[in-house]
Amino acid sequence: MATNVKLQTWVDQIASMTQPDAIRWIKGTEEEKQELLDAMVASGMATKLNESKHPGCYLFRSDPSDVARVEGRTYIASVKEEDAGPTNNWIDPVELKKTLTSLSTGCMKGRTMYVIPFSMGPVGSPISKIGIEITDSAYVVVNMMIMTRTGDAVLEQLGEDGEFIPCIHSVGAPLEEGAKDSTWPCAPMDKKYIAHFPEEKMIWSYGSGYGGNALLGKKCFALRIASVLAREEGWLAEHMLILKLTDPNGNVKHICGAFPSACGKTNLAMLVPTIPGWKVETLGDDIAWMKFGSDGRLHALNPEAGFFGVAPGTSMESNPNAMLSCAKNTIFTNCALTDEGDIWWEGIGYDAPEHLIDWQGKDWTPNSSEVAAHKNARFTAPANQCPVIAPDWEDPNGVPVDAILVGGRRKTTIPLVHQSFNWNHGIFMGAIMGSEITAAVISDKVGQVRRDPFAMLPFIGYHVGDYLQHWLDIGKATDEDKLPKIFYVNWFRKSEDGKWLWPGYGENSRVLKWIVERCSGEGKAVETPIGYLPTVDAIDRSGLDSVSDEDMAELLTVDKEEWKAEAKSIRAHFTSYGPKMPRELFAELDALEARLNA
Repeated sequence: MATNVKLQTWVDQIASMTQPDAIRWIKGTEEEKQELLDAMVASGMATKLNESKHPGCYLFRSDPSDVARVEGRTYIASVKEEDAGPTNNWIDPVELKKTLTSLSTGCMKGRTMYVIPFSMGPVGSPISKIGIEITDSAYVVVNMMIMTRTGDAVLEQLGEDGEFIPCIHSVGAPLEEGAKDSTWPCAPMDKKYIAHFPEEKMIWSYGSGYGGNALLGKKCFALRIASVLAREEGWLAEHMLILKLTDPNGNVKHICGAFPSACGKTNLAMLVPTIPGWKVETLGDDIAWMKFGSDGRLHALNPEAGFFGVAPGTSMESNPNAMLSCAKNTIFTNCALTDEGDIWWEGIGYDAPEHLIDWQGKDWTPNSSEVAAHKNARFTAPANQCPVIAPDWEDPNGVPVDAILVGGRRKTTIPLVHQSFNWNHGIFMGAIMGSEITAAVISDKVGQVRRDPFAMLPFIGYHVGDYLQHWLDIGKATDEDKLPKIFYVNWFRKSEDGKWLWPGYGENSRVLKWIVERCSGEGKAVETPIGYLPTVDAIDRSGLDSVSDEDMAELLTVDKEEWKAEAKSIRAHFTSYGPKMPRELFAELDALEARLNA
């Protein structure tokens, strides 16, 4: 129970509306987590994996209608529609609350209402924030216990009058007395709502039990609501990895990176360098909160305590540190199950056995027409199990940021790496980043560029134009030389015959080395219309025979005609954001076109 009167009053109000059979305050202990897991195994909702293969691990299968974030049912319910902007779904907050109140009345009948006090960031850190999630899902509880710091220590930090973000969640499936529960209760798609109220700093999610729809500390709080708080309070809440890079002489740099999905963000965060003597350690693979320190520099903190990683494609070859992170004490969702009680997914690095139980609980063989694991199958693993977790990953003051990377998946036009001329030009680079739409997305725009400013398109809690203006304003809050340097990287450039020009994975450490050299005032570069590029011999290729001088020249080519077409596309994109699009970014675009035409 809480000593915070505001919190206790709110919990009582939600309980009165949702009408649970019982209320349980989560204390945050391992014993409590184990008790909940054991109960879900007994009910048939979870499967305990083979203890010798994956100790302390469990497999869950979701309903086929509830397998991923549902952007079409995600809303920014600002008081004014114009404040949500063109990239968000908007519903009037008064109307949305009426709908959610109607759906939520009695929605927890037959269930336990869990109250989860959680801290985004280490408890007590000046960068951290506290939330309280109310949920009727034990699956959500055990995932939140991995992904955040939960329990009594958070309530103690909150005290009698501390502020918290209220987060309401229900799977939307009340149980009549004597009725048998589903192994994955949820509501139909048209009854699912993931709602954010930016003026109130409140989250209300109904109908889904999966991932970012239900683990409300993740995208809902740490990005959509935190981005609103960050704008008001003068900091940044970003969809970025944080890594620590140490050179052979012991010099340390910290780098943040924003990449859309399928661009290797987690792989980069846990990189195994191929250059002798260099070391990469991870502080976070998904979210960075950056606040100014007393030194006038931006300091980054990972507000999460775990990894919620995509399983398919993760292997000992592609990301050994992720595989080792989820080797024990991990929750797997929608993976396949072997006859020996182990998990399997496509791209795990070895062939499927002759028989599996697939993610829908059906028999599967290599001759089956469907995949064994859902393409969005996940692992929820404690971050402190990562073999390369940085010792200072929980530093309450965060780590000073030396560089920010932005990037996308482009087979032409964008070079392997280039550096911005200055802060505003770097924000321009972040505003234009994106990836080509592939055949994996059902779309008539295959090959066109889907622009995704700072990889935040689905996660900005307010107008995208105001968001980009906030980045520009951050640059005015300190001296230019104290700001991180900004670089655009593209690991995915191809030759005319369709060959990858850059090997990627651990070899990306060679590009990071050049970035570090540039941050230290070294590193050979040439000025081009789009920014500073490495000279052909600037990136260390010692021992890398697969990239020829000709390949390197192509990787670093700036084709003016391609970029003139790119500029036209950028102008149309900027214009689509409406009158709130910052004039400074149009000025950067004008300057780019002038340099291209010079």
